[in-house]
Amino acid sequence: MAELFSEEWMQSFKEHWNSEPELSDALAQINFNSVIGYGFPGEDKPRGVITIENGKATAAGAYNGETMNWDLRATEEQWTKWMSKPPGMMGLGAAFTTGKIKFVVGDYKGMLKDPRMAGPFIKSFSVMGRA
Repeated sequence: MAELFSEEWMQSFKEHWNSEPELSDALAQINFNSVIGYGFPGEDKPRGVITIENGKATAAGAYNGETMNWDLRATEEQWTKWMSKPPGMMGLGAAFTTGKIKFVVGDYKGMLKDPRMAGPFIKSFSVMGRA
């Protein structure tokens, strides 16, 4: 298995993102466009980044200075836990409240209030587990 958020891992994540209708098709319905970074707390920048255009992942790889719409951070242990057992809405809310997931960039509360975004966000954790 490739190192979490490495170039190789992000490319695999991109392929799995696009093959998951509950993620890519659901986001395409709301014309979702975003650049999402993933990494670990305490680091200056995200490790990996994925670019989404109309719900589909169009680019993915190591972070290279892109401007983020979302920058998500959690410990490697926490990411791994979520990949094997994705959190539900309650679990994600608790993780945000307790600081297990940090949004360096992005409107967490706004996203959770929009079920068209919240459902696919939660689905992204199980898709990560396939990468």
